Formats: sequence, structure tokens, C-alpha cells
Amino acid sequence: MARPRSVHACTECGAQSPRWLGRCPSCGGWNTLVEEPVGGAGESAEAILEAPRGAVQAIRLGDVRSEETPRFSSGISELDRVLGGGIVPGAVLLLGGEPGVGKSTLALQLAAEACAAGRTVLYVCGEESPEQVRLRAERLPGDPAEVRVVAETRVEALGAVWRETRPELVIVDSIQTMRTDRVESAPGSVSQVRECAALLAAAAKTGNTAVVLVGHVTKEGAIAGPRVLEHLVDVVLTFEGDRSHAVRALRATKNRFGSTQEVGVFAMTGSGLEGVENPSELFLAERRPGVPGSCIVPFLEGTRPMLLEVQALVAPAGYATARRTCLGIDDGRVALLLAVLERRAGIDLVSRDVYVNVTGGVRVAEPGADLGVALALASSRLDVPLPDDVAACGEIGLGGEVRRVGRIDLRVREAARLGFRRILLPERVGAALDAPKGTTLVSVADLAEAVRWLRKPSAPPRE
Repeated sequence: MARPRSVHACTECGAQSPRWLGRCPSCGGWNTLVEEPVGGAGESAEAILEAPRGAVQAIRLGDVRSEETPRFSSGISELDRVLGGGIVPGAVLLLGGEPGVGKSTLALQLAAEACAAGRTVLYVCGEESPEQVRLRAERLPGDPAEVRVVAETRVEALGAVWRETRPELVIVDSIQTMRTDRVESAPGSVSQVRECAALLAAAAKTGNTAVVLVGHVTKEGAIAGPRVLEHLVDVVLTFEGDRSHAVRALRATKNRFGSTQEVGVFAMTGSGLEGVENPSELFLAERRPGVPGSCIVPFLEGTRPMLLEVQALVAPAGYATARRTCLGIDDGRVALLLAVLERRAGIDLVSRDVYVNVTGGVRVAEPGADLGVALALASSRLDVPLPDDVAACGEIGLGGEVRRVGRIDLRVREAARLGFRRILLPERVGAALDAPKGTTLVSVADLAEAVRWLRKPSAPPRE
């Protein structure tokens, strides 16, 4: 009989070492190596080669029926948008987010909607008691009275209730609290999270049951646990939002059954999460027209256009070194735009404190917001407000040129729908695009031309 082997795995990063070390050689964590039993590579190879004949059969890929993957609606339109149309039976979904952002609320609302549609739901609460879950459910609009709740943290103990109820949807809140007898380490460790997720994923595929795993995130914003956790699941959802704001954004960083470019927008209210069908109106509800340093930017999340207000404040520096503070946008991108404004548009910003903020607690990462951010900075520095009916969209290069961005027609239509009659666009795009009725497309070739237009916005547009 082969002698059992063991390795020492890091509970922080999952790196393995043949012997115990005081410090992990991969991530540098102290006292994070825990011994784990493993099987030998030779034993694994022999088990595969000695499998009984006929147990598994290979088929031609051309014989596989390419029918549309069956789905069922979650009952939450914004969640269905992100998932690509609904939940696929047998799929494993990982929902991550910061504490207090609304992960458990969304999971309980999903359970309530699935029960209302006549589906059997099993809710595994590892962090709360059934009484606490009931108190939280009383605030929600749906009636989750038919949801089967079990307070258990041992994966093997779920087998009996799983077989008895035969659920179509299982929600585990959270995966970091689960443990299995296969591993001796504490719940939440790398090995426990990996093994528990693997067991739940195998049960989901075998029983054709959709499983939602709620996961914590680290202080860096990544989902806690080993990286292999994201490879075990079919869909990875990230719930984002500032707890001081009501807006929440749901994104898919991995989706085997749909696009990863869509985003769902929710508003946290006293009665739970409510889907926002028109996020542009929500983001612009408290806008104050006629204030210098404000510009409306149409940006794109997947196939969904949205309008955001970008605010900038340029003030005299109170210290020897000017400050640069950015919220909701990459500070490196803002530093690039400041340099281009200084060099290509002749606006003095070196000795000024600069503050940039994207309202609503939303983070903008695409370069299509460059022109709007630059105009907001120039507006604040020159103390010249942009007209109330103006929006701007375009990428800015280091030479000061304004470049085109993707799907600009969707952005223009969204801006025109909300009453913005003048839209600044890159020169080539503005000349080739048909303007909606009552809307004027102002073509600008470079940032200097955009700043000149800011000084005299009544000038006729370029043909």
C-alpha cells in the first residue's frame, strides 16, 4: 500500500510547500502553512488507466445537439440582464461583494422570487440563525415563507435535506463558513473553501440544481479564498457600491452562459433592493445646472448606455505640492488629462489643487469619459459653466486629439432622449453620424478646439 503523502498549503494564497515554513515563500504571510493530505500522482494515473471499460463513452462533437441552454427567470430583471436571460439549471454562481453591500439581501430576494414562481428553494445560512433570516425577510417585498431554511455549516450534513427536498435552487450564505470532513483545517481556510465549493458544484451538476454561493471579499476587493474557486463555478458576480450611497451595481466577471459586459443597477431602499430600469435619470436627479466644473458624460456598460455627471474643482494650492484627489475614476487617467490640458490647451493647472468626482458612487473606467472630464476641469479652471443641454464623449490622446469610442450611436440617442441638445463628439464620428431630431452634434478635432468652444458655446457647429 502506498504511503499517504501530505503537503503544507498556505491559507492566504494557496501556495504549497513540501515542508512547514514559518513564512510563505509566495505571499510572505507568517504562520499560514497548514498540512493537508494529498494523493500521489502515480495513484491518480493508475486509477484512470484501470477504470472499467465502457464506463465512459466519447461522442463526436458534431453529434451533440446545439439546442439553446434552458433557463428560468430569477424574477429580478436586473439580475436576469447580467446573467444573460436567467439562471441555467445545474449552474454554480458565485456572488461576491464587500460587507454590507447587499449580498444576503439579493440572495433572499432571489429565493423569494423563485418560490413565488413555484420552485423549491433551499437556503443554507451559515452566518445567521433561521430566526435572524426571518427578521430580515420581513422587510422584503416578496413573501419567502415557502423557502426551506437550514442552519448548517457542514457540507456532508446537507445530503439528507438535499435528497428530501430535491431543490431546484440552493443558496449558500456564505461559502467561507462551510466546512467538510475531508480537510482538517478551520472553516474559511483555502483548503476548506476549495473542497466545499468542489463538493457543492459536483452536487449541482449531478442533480441539475442551480447553486448560488455567497462569498466574502478581501481588503483588496478580490473574492476571498483560492483562485481555483472562481474556476470551479460557472458565473462570478461582483456586487459593487458605496454603502454611503443607495446605488448598487452588479457585474459579471465570468459567465459561461452569457456576456460579461452587462451591468445591473439596483437602489438600496428600506424594503430591500429595487431594480433601476432608467439609471441615467437616477444619476442626474440632483444635478445643479449652471455650475462651473460639471459635465454630462454618456458612457456604456455592455449594451446599456448611461449618463453620469462628472464634477471637477480646481482651487489654488494651499501647500507647496498641489493635491490630486479622484473619486470614481482612475487617478492616473486624470493625471494624463491634466498634462494634456496644460500642454495642448494652454490651461495652467500645475500650481492648482484638483478634485474630480463621479456622482452617484459609480466608477467609470472607460476612456470615452476623457473629453467630459477634461471639459469639467477646464470649466472649473476658467470659471465658465457648460450649457445645461451639453454632453461630451470621446477619448483624448497624448497629442490632444479627440478619438472615437465604441457604440457612439447608443450614447447619442440616450443623451438626446434625456433632453441634451448639443453633444460634443470626435470630428470624424460627428460628421458621419446622423443626429437625432432636435439634437446638434458638435465635432471637435482636438482638446484645444473643445476648450475654445467652451469659451464661446454659441458658435455654430462644425460641418
